Amino acid sequence: MNINIQLLFAINALARSTPWLQPWMALYATVGGLVLFAELMLIGWWIARRRTNLAVVAAALWTPLGMLLAVGINQPISAAFAQRRPYLVYTNLLTLTEHSWAPGFPSDHAVVAGAVTATLFMVSRSLGWCTALAAAVMAFSRVYVAEAYPFDVLVGLALGAVVSVIGYLLVRRVLFRLLGMADPTIFRPLVTATPRTPLEDSVARLG
Repeated sequence: MNINIQLLFAINALARSTPWLQPWMALYATVGGLVLFAELMLIGWWIARRRTNLAVVAAALWTPLGMLLAVGINQPISAAFAQRRPYLVYTNLLTLTEHSWAPGFPSDHAVVAGAVTATLFMVSRSLGWCTALAAAVMAFSRVYVAEAYPFDVLVGLALGAVVSVIGYLLVRRVLFRLLGMADPTIFRPLVTATPRTPLEDSVARLG
């Protein structure tokens, strides 16, 4: 039995011995965690627009796009591997969620967590560490409820982070240009919360 399977059974044994934790992990592994990551992305945008660094704003606005890109790239990879979920292979596992026939490697939930974490680190170190903790719990919870193998979530975290960061580096110049174009318009509040100077107001009115 390889280390991947050993870790799966060890974590599943932990799940059996912690019935008080089971409903919370099941909630977080399915819907709760994704809601939390949506809230963290919103917080990232709120933090970014209160700063004058355009790169920070661009990273915050790219975060949901990078997440969607990472999930989109993961879909054909997951379909190609076509790995069955642990509870479909080992029927003696404690299962805390409804069975899914969708392939589980790499884990979509972990891809989301990795992508969001990587770009939020560019927005705020403290927010990035908070998101990293949420991502670690997400990865663990997916194994805890027997939805994924440990390697599924580890690869998912790495894939999400790499895709999101590379995507940002490729499109950041375009993002900077779009943000610069938005600054003198009614969309300025999406870019920054800082008030215009009198000179900027005059330029905007002349424009």
